Amino acid sequence: MSAPAAKISKKELNSNYDGAEETSEKEQQEAIEHIDEVQNEIDRLNEQASEEILKVEQKYNKLRQPFFQKRSELIAKIPNFWVTTFVNHPQVSALLGEEDEEALHYLTRVEVIEDIKSGYRIDFYFDENPYFENKILSKEFHLNESGDPSSKSTEIKWKSGKDLMKRSSQTQNKASRKRQHEEPESFFTWFTDHSDAGADELGEVIKDDIWPNPLQYYLVPDMDDEEGEGEEDDDDDEEEEDWKILMKKGMRMKVKKMKMMMRGRKERKMKEKLT
Repeated sequence: MSAPAAKISKKELNSNYDGAEETSEKEQQEAIEHIDEVQNEIDRLNEQASEEILKVEQKYNKLRQPFFQKRSELIAKIPNFWVTTFVNHPQVSALLGEEDEEALHYLTRVEVIEDIKSGYRIDFYFDENPYFENKILSKEFHLNESGDPSSKSTEIKWKSGKDLMKRSSQTQNKASRKRQHEEPESFFTWFTDHSDAGADELGEVIKDDIWPNPLQYYLVPDMDDEEGEGEEDDDDDEEEEDWKILMKKGMRMKVKKMKMMMRGRKERKMKEKLT
């Protein structure tokens, strides 16, 4: 017969548990310290990688410049290249009013000068035009002394009565509430907007989407014309369908009116018989 198992007091159990917990906490603390050391090494490599990537970007940015210059010279041979490019770009075209497009017909050249470290500048070159005196309009994005993004731009010297920003606000004030498609703010208000330089959508679109390959947007019209024809057909079909619905509603109203007239006649005849 085997000897009975020795009983373990609650005090001994608690003592063992406390010891295991202390060991566990110590191991966790050591693990956290090791993780922190490893993370520091990862951060160091990330910083090193960023520096290397920056050097590569700067190198190839310089190598691109002669090609950008050559491209600008070739673009200058194509009338209305830049206004066509902007009109064909879905995000930029949404910012263009009719008079903006007219003014942009005098735009002959666009350049993006980028400093990988500090920011970028977009230059717009214009021929003599009836809207403003400036030959070049620029907007620059950079980091200020505190390291926060900021922007500055050329003051537009509007000719008398040609300030498109004032016209845009006046047009919107006079617009009827029933008008479905309101005229957008003038494209040129972008030059005066410095509210959120760190998230300037138009600047980013021009720098990162249009500038690397403007030709793809210049060549869009041929495709859009074909799509536009189909869309016009669809619009015509929708208008025809809407017209049918209106006609049906009109017919229903006429029927209701005729029924009411018939009831009125019957009631009058009944009254005449009674009298």
